[in-house]
Order: sequence, then structure tokens, then C-alpha cells
Amino acid sequence: MKRFLIIMLVAFMGTNSYAQSNSDAKIIHLDDDSFKEMVFDYEKGGDWKFEGNKPVIVDFYADWCGPCKRIAPLLKELQKEYGDAIQIYKVDTDKAQKVSAAFGIRSIPSLLFVPMEGKPTMAQGALPKATFVKAINDVLGVKAPN
Repeated sequence: MKRFLIIMLVAFMGTNSYAQSNSDAKIIHLDDDSFKEMVFDYEKGGDWKFEGNKPVIVDFYADWCGPCKRIAPLLKELQKEYGDAIQIYKVDTDKAQKVSAAFGIRSIPSLLFVPMEGKPTMAQGALPKATFVKAINDVLGVKAPN
């Protein structure tokens, strides 16, 4: 029995470390506090200072929003295609009201494209894939994968 538990523990640890090593290829959900750490500390005010280490897209959405639901699979597809070159974050506007208010989110989906250098760009609506790819290329400075 002890041997079985040890094998299961080792298997679980191996699975957990795999998930951590591939975490950059997954969409990450942010709340008010994690947004300040990962993207921008909106409570400090002042000039824009990006906190990330790669270009990001922030999807401001709500679970009840039809257009938000339509672009969700597309965002997963883009995260998978671009892998570690970009990071896609999701912010639930119903739960993360401080950051949503700080960015003046009144319509969803709203998408914030954040390049490594320079100021972010906001877009609204259920954008088609071609528009996302163009924004990733033009705004984020990341070329489409082969």
C-alpha cells in the first residue's frame, strides 16, 4: 500500500510540474490584484508602466455575454498558436470591478492589446481572427507563427 501511495505521489508531482512548465501556453484569469501585478498597477496612477515580460491581450468579459462567449474559443486557439510569444489574460468584469472601472470598460468584450514598449490599444466587440492576427502583428509586434 505504501508503495502504491509513493508511486501516486510521484506521478502527481510529475503532472504538476508539467502543468507549471506549460502554464505560459494557457489563458490566465486575473482579478483586481493580480492585474496590478501582471499588467499595470492602475491604483498608483501616473504614466503607463507595463509589469509583464511578454506582450499581452487582456479580454474584459462576462460569463453572461454572448459575444464574449463567441470569441473565447478563438482566444484559446490564438494562445495555443502563439504559445510563449504572447500571453492572453481574461478579466471578468463582474468580479474585477476596480480594474474594469479604471479602464472605463462599458462595453464587452473589450480587448486591451499591450505591447512590451509603448502604450496599450483598446478594441471592442467580437473581433474576427484576422483582426486579432493583425493587431498581434501591428500592435504587439509579434509575427504569426508558421
